[in-house]
Order: sequence, then C-alpha cells, then structure tokens
Amino acid sequence: MKSSTPATLSAPSSGEAHVPHAVIEWWWRVFDIRIGSLPLPVYVLMLGVLGAMTAKGKLAADLPTGIALVAVGGFTCAELARRIPWIRHIGATSIFAAFIPSMLVYYKLMPEPVVKAVTTFTKTSNFLYLFIAAIIVGSVLSMDRQMLIKGFVRIFIPVAAGSVAAAAVGTAVGTALGLDARHALFMVVVPIMAGGVGEGALPLSAGYAQILGVEQGPLFAQVLSAVMLGNIAAICCAGLLSYLGTRRPDWTGNGRLTKADGSDEDIAQRPASFEFDVGSVAAAGSTAIAFYLLGVLSHQLFGWPAPVVMLVLVVAAQLFQVVSPRVRGGARFMYGFFSTAVTYPLMFAISVAMTPWGEIVTAFHWVNIVTAVSTVLTLTTTGFFVGRLVGMYPVEAAIVNATHSGLGGTGDVAILTAANRMELMPFAQIATRIGGALTVMAALGVFAYWR
Repeated sequence: MKSSTPATLSAPSSGEAHVPHAVIEWWWRVFDIRIGSLPLPVYVLMLGVLGAMTAKGKLAADLPTGIALVAVGGFTCAELARRIPWIRHIGATSIFAAFIPSMLVYYKLMPEPVVKAVTTFTKTSNFLYLFIAAIIVGSVLSMDRQMLIKGFVRIFIPVAAGSVAAAAVGTAVGTALGLDARHALFMVVVPIMAGGVGEGALPLSAGYAQILGVEQGPLFAQVLSAVMLGNIAAICCAGLLSYLGTRRPDWTGNGRLTKADGSDEDIAQRPASFEFDVGSVAAAGSTAIAFYLLGVLSHQLFGWPAPVVMLVLVVAAQLFQVVSPRVRGGARFMYGFFSTAVTYPLMFAISVAMTPWGEIVTAFHWVNIVTAVSTVLTLTTTGFFVGRLVGMYPVEAAIVNATHSGLGGTGDVAILTAANRMELMPFAQIATRIGGALTVMAALGVFAYWR
C-alpha cells in the first residue's frame, strides 16, 4: 500500500485536490493513538458531540448514545489512572473506573442529563450479565479440558483455607483495635466474603434482622460499607499481584491457573489452533445468550443463582465436547473483544448507576479499614501459599482468592481487570458465588447460636 499510494497522490488530475502523502501518514499516526479502544479523533469527536447534546438537553438514553457515553467515560477514567506512575501497579485503572464516577455523581459534579442517560441505559440494557455471559462462555470454551478439570477441582482448597484464615485474622485484628469480636466477625469480616450485594449483603442483613427482630435497613448499611471496603482492598491486592507476576514470571501462569505436569505439559503449552469466521463468532454469542437464559429460567423456576447455573452448564459443555472447535474459536474471539473493549465502559456504567458513594464514605473509619485490609490480605496470602502447595500458579490462586472478597459480579470484573487476568472469570465466579453462598449460610447459623 505504501508503494502505490505516493504514485496516486503525486499525479492528480486537473482541478483535483492534492493531499501530500506526509500529511496522510501523519493523520494515520494520529488516528492510531488510542484512548482505551477509541482512536483519538473518534474520542474527541464523541466527547464534543456528547457535550453539545448535554448542553442542548438532547442527550438520549438509547443504545448508540449509551454506548458512546460509557465508552468515553470508562476509557477516560482508565487513561487518567494509567498516567499516575506510582499507583497504576495497584489496580488504579479499575479503582478510577469503578469509584470516581460514583464520587462525581454523589457530589453533583457530573451533569444530571449524563447521569440520567447512563443510569437508564445501564438498568434497561442489563449488559452486565451480557458481559459476564460472554466472558464466562468465552474463557471456559477456550480452555484445555484437562486444565479445566484440574482448576475446578483444586480451586476449592485455597478458597476454603483462605476463608478460615481470613475469618480468624480479621476478627482478631478488629478485636485488638477495640471492636467487639461479634461485631468484627459478622459486620466486617463475613460481609467481605459473602459474595457481593445481591447474593451476599442483602440476604446476610435480612438474616441478621430476622434473628435479632430489628429493621434490616441499618444492618444493611453496615454490611454494605464492609463489602465496599473489601472490594477496594481486593482490587489493590490484584494490582500488586499482577505486578509481582511481572517480576517473578515463574510464579504466574499469565491467566492459567494450574501447572502442567507429566503428559499434560504439551497440552498446556500448545497454542490454540481454533479456526473461526464471523459466523462462528455470531454462533458463540448466541451460545452464550442461550446459557445465560437457561440460568435465568432456573432462577425463575427453582431460585437457583443464574450465574452459577450458567457456569455449570458451560463447564459441562466443554467437558463433554458439546461445542464444535470452530464455535469455540468464535468464543475465544468473543472473549477477547469483551475483555478489551467492554470492561472499562461497563465499570463506568455500574459506578454511575449502582455504586453508592455515600456508603463507601461511611466505611472510611480507620478501624474498619485496617480490619478489612487484614481480612483481604490474609485471604489473598493464604491463597498464594496454599495454591502453590497444591500445584497451582500462586499468583493466579491468590487472585481468585481475592475475588472471594469482591463485590459480586461487578467486583470480579474490577478485580480481574486490575490483575489483567480476565481468563480467571469462571474460577472467580466459583469463589464469589459458591464461596459466598457457603459463607452466608455458615455465618447465619453461627450468628443465630451466638446472639
């Protein structure tokens, strides 16, 4: 292309505008500058158009406008964080995208039309679950079957060991700092490992309220503040673990959870040879939607958690080789697209529409902070060493343990983004959903006995 372009440009016909080749090449270099996934001129154009729409009161909440809003917002937050050298290694891009927009909304620094449009778009489109479906289906179908089996069997060991250790250490630290042991355990430590808001904080506070015979609201506020603190600490831990992996490559599988041994080594190291086309990507997308809808139906009929059902179904499909290699190749491409282009816009949308900054502020008491940080550090550190003992990459095992202290599905996205290991989403869902459910059940049983 470079050899033919100058000849075309150097001999324009009479009256034809002549654009110097150097100008075109300069413009192409500018166009290849990215803000996230957006070319710089496209980013500037979107920013200007959205600003004009906001000023004129014509900002809509439809699909194209909503995508533009969350893309510009999410990639702006991530880009700002990347330019702060000393904190970018502790997950600053995820922290900025997950919490800065919520702060701007709380202090009314974000234009009201933008808040309204993003909130409406996020809640009506429900694209958080589209993202989770694409990530889970794409990552599971891209895994080698033997490595998948090893990972799912072994991940319960570091998660269980980390949960017990974190409960003991977090309670001890909170008690040493002046908290009542019962309060430290049930109002700070347990909520951190309960699986987020919908599956954790809500049923946990409802159970506490029923056992105590009081209103749920004040208890929910206390529980939610601990969940928020744990999520922030987990994001920072994930960022540090990612940085540790760059310094000690022998400690990380760069997204692969288990180490290869013996005859499995060639399988683990062999690059994927999936073949796919546009139709295969579309087929993979429809497969992800089908698994998600089956999960939703199971929730409607039996009350089972939809993400867990979806995870079980796609793992079974991979183990029994239900999906063809070509569609698995499409799933790999789908996973790459969503993890690269959708993560930060999604986090921006969730921060604006669903993250209560006021509850985060109430949690910023130094005793709660130290207790929460010690809980998450213990959970993560235990995962690191126990994972190493059972033949897992310690960095990846620790990251999965960190997701056990996250904010549900949104927390998993933020933590794995900070770690740059979205491939671990299926294992994160096990730690968050199943680990959280077991934590809630055990905590309510002990709480009823210890009241």
